[in-house]
Amino acid sequence: MFSRTAVLALVLASAFTQQSGIAAAPQEPAQPTVAAATAPASAPTPAPATTPVAISTKRVIVVSAFTTVKEVAWPYDMKELQRQTVAEMTAKAGTEYDVMAEDPATLQGHVYTLGGEVVSWHPGNRAKRMLVGMGSGRETADIHYWLTDEKGKKVFDNKDTIRAEFWGNAYAGSVGELAHPFADKISGRIKNAKLK
Repeated sequence: MFSRTAVLALVLASAFTQQSGIAAAPQEPAQPTVAAATAPASAPTPAPATTPVAISTKRVIVVSAFTTVKEVAWPYDMKELQRQTVAEMTAKAGTEYDVMAEDPATLQGHVYTLGGEVVSWHPGNRAKRMLVGMGSGRETADIHYWLTDEKGKKVFDNKDTIRAEFWGNAYAGSVGELAHPFADKISGRIKNAKLK
């Protein structure tokens, strides 16, 4: 037990050091707990580096597979014609448009959708091509095609007759020569359409 005198002396000494500005004796720093001493210092995680993605400023044309009217017997695979049209349009108008067979993952700017139908088809006649010549007897098809914008508004509408290419057809069969002219005609018309 401390005597009253000792306690009084301690209280007075404490009050004297506070008033006179004398620093109290430094206290021992608290010892870190075991958990704090063993836990690794957590540094801030740097943000992952991102590569800037180039955003194309070109308009997009999505080429849909064409259909046929009920009365038309059409010997071509529409998916194959769709692929050929995408390739031909990319070659002809790739500087102005991004041409694809499916809707883009992210919509940006103008997105046009090419749709169409085959209205009639005539297989042609090989004998007539060989006997008469001058481009007669070629395979032909009448097509109707259009472009709609991202709001569903029709911005281009056209009808054309597609004919098998003239050169080399004297030795070709009556059917199967329209794939390239089909893609070529549509691509040329759309390239010259001056879409806004």
